[in-house]
Amino acid sequence: MTMRSSPFFGLRAIAIACGLALGAAASAQAAPDAKLLAAAEKAQPAVIDNLKEMVLIESGSLNVDGLLKMADVVEGRLKAVGMKTERRKATAGAGADIVIGTLKGTGKRKIMLQGHMDTVYPAGILNGQPYKIDGNRIYGPGIADDKGGLAVIMASLKILADAGWRDYDTLTVVMNPDEEVGSVGSGELIATLADQHDTVLSFEPTVAKTVVKGEGLLLGAAGIATATLEVKGRAAHAGAAPELGRNALYELSYQMLQTKDIAKDIPGATLNWTVSRASGPLNQITEKAQALGDVRITQPGAEKKLDAALQAKIASSKLIPDTETTVKVEIGRPAFLAGEKGRALGERAQAIYKEIDRDLALSPMTGGGTDAGYAGRSGKATVVESFGLAGFGYHARDEYIEVDSIVPRIYLVTRLLTEIGKN
Repeated sequence: MTMRSSPFFGLRAIAIACGLALGAAASAQAAPDAKLLAAAEKAQPAVIDNLKEMVLIESGSLNVDGLLKMADVVEGRLKAVGMKTERRKATAGAGADIVIGTLKGTGKRKIMLQGHMDTVYPAGILNGQPYKIDGNRIYGPGIADDKGGLAVIMASLKILADAGWRDYDTLTVVMNPDEEVGSVGSGELIATLADQHDTVLSFEPTVAKTVVKGEGLLLGAAGIATATLEVKGRAAHAGAAPELGRNALYELSYQMLQTKDIAKDIPGATLNWTVSRASGPLNQITEKAQALGDVRITQPGAEKKLDAALQAKIASSKLIPDTETTVKVEIGRPAFLAGEKGRALGERAQAIYKEIDRDLALSPMTGGGTDAGYAGRSGKATVVESFGLAGFGYHARDEYIEVDSIVPRIYLVTRLLTEIGKN
């Protein structure tokens, strides 16, 4: 049949085309997986109980007894979902246990989930900052960073185990006891295990919705290094013959001031002198002095450029003659850069959050360090960070999580794991 050309027909055709486009856009936002969403909702009370159980265990990075109790809790839950578990002593630091769980499936993908059991808080912290529920917030030391992340891992694994999900080759969980002190005894193990997997999901918290507009995932985090500035002078009696001395403290102060802005000209590096100390009694011209600087690296190789710039600067001038100044930059936790593979996985997570009508931001970089840096160091695995609960106040007073983030985060993790298994 031949149709006549007319203004009305043209508008009608445009309207039909627009309707088809809108229908396609609507269908692009898939309906949620009803079973997984219902399971996440059903799991919330048990997650809250688990959070309380873990928060009431004080597990600062140097609290070995508390960390061993935490290891008992998480290992028991990993065993309950059928995982083979093992413990390895951290190779440095306080020497607490790293908990590793493994499960063999019938699929092709190798997936690793990671979180940490330690907190920054000292023993006795619960006396002044107790566990408490206040509306949509649950408070407690370490509840967001990172016991909320551990709770999401364990709840998600139980839901998938109950559903009979086995669409993976290997599923590995790593929970370390020393993240808050740089993962000095576990970082190399994390890097080694991550290289044996295709995908790593890391479970640091996401920022609370009361602080930022919406929840998110993290695609980049700064590497952490330490700058050490040392000055050797000459001791002398501060009252009788100060002119015979060479004051290392004065020279240290001078060098700190002349290098304080040096990183501003180095892309991907920051430097802040944060600690200084000197030796000797009050009545003596200072012979030795030292300063430590916090260095953050967001671009590969920036630490080498910073080190070279510091060497050149301290060699260029001094305040006190006959003093000797040295400086060095030592890398700790490496930077985390998710890259294109990580961004693609993050975008898939965004689509999953849309299924439950929630927005998910992808943050390109944060100044805080994360074990995702170790997991992604070689670039072999696809790594994305911040699958833990929404919260705030970490490393400070009144740390909390938002209760209404529990179901969405568990849904996100369970759905994303099934998607990874299909790929």
